[in-house]
Amino acid sequence: MPAKKNPLSPVKKAVVKRKVTRKKATVAKFPYVRVTLWAFVIAVLCSPFYYGYVLKTAVTTWRWITDIGGNPNYRTYTSFQIKIPAQYKIHGIDVSYAQGKINWDKVSKMEEDSVRISFAFIKATEGLLTVDPYFKRNWREAPKAGITCGAYHYFRPKKDGLWQARFFLQNVEIEKGDLPPVADIETLDKLPPQVMRKELAKFLKYIEQKTKVRPIIYTGISFYNDYLKGYFDGYTLWIAHYNRDKLNLTEDTPWQFWQHSETAHINGVNHVVDFDAFKGDSLAFRSLLVP
Repeated sequence: MPAKKNPLSPVKKAVVKRKVTRKKATVAKFPYVRVTLWAFVIAVLCSPFYYGYVLKTAVTTWRWITDIGGNPNYRTYTSFQIKIPAQYKIHGIDVSYAQGKINWDKVSKMEEDSVRISFAFIKATEGLLTVDPYFKRNWREAPKAGITCGAYHYFRPKKDGLWQARFFLQNVEIEKGDLPPVADIETLDKLPPQVMRKELAKFLKYIEQKTKVRPIIYTGISFYNDYLKGYFDGYTLWIAHYNRDKLNLTEDTPWQFWQHSETAHINGVNHVVDFDAFKGDSLAFRSLLVP
């Protein structure tokens, strides 16, 4: 017979050992990664390129807003960052040493809504001694990109007009298909207007005699009205008059080129550029070129 169990005898309980789960400390194996990321963010925020992008976006947006309700034929072209009169179909620029080294291939490929660079006036000389340091390069490279070119001389009335013409032709070889040479006249050099006109006439006459091409006269609208109007009416004019939807000259004024902006942004050029429009169509443009 089995022995009786004592009800008061203690019952041993099995001790259940708890597993203590310790959280593994997350150790940054690569502490320099976070530092590098923060350094990159700070560098971007402090970069002039970042602020240049922000500023460009803000300016473009503001110009788009200001164009609302404005003249649809004189609106801002975002790529060029200027307003362009829409009635003209042939556009160009004029450059000098001030624009530095130009990538003419990029210039020729830039286009927005059928506006592209078709021609360029390039500074060659000034006075009797100065040759633009970038003239030879620009004169060589721009035509390779398909851009029609013309050379201009910055005229100084205090210097002999005949000798300035000779100096210009010593440095510029004008060929078939070029735009006519240009006399850029913007100042009296503290001389009486009649002296300026006398020397300018000497320059123009000699250039035409030697090249068989009548030069173009470039000047500002005020200078033209004050000192040139009525004296050189047989010459094609290239007039500077900025930030207007039309050139404020009488219908009988013989202008063909209008420099309507001096702050254009052009691909391939590191500085702002003067922007020009040709008055006529492609047929009139071709008829103006050196035969």
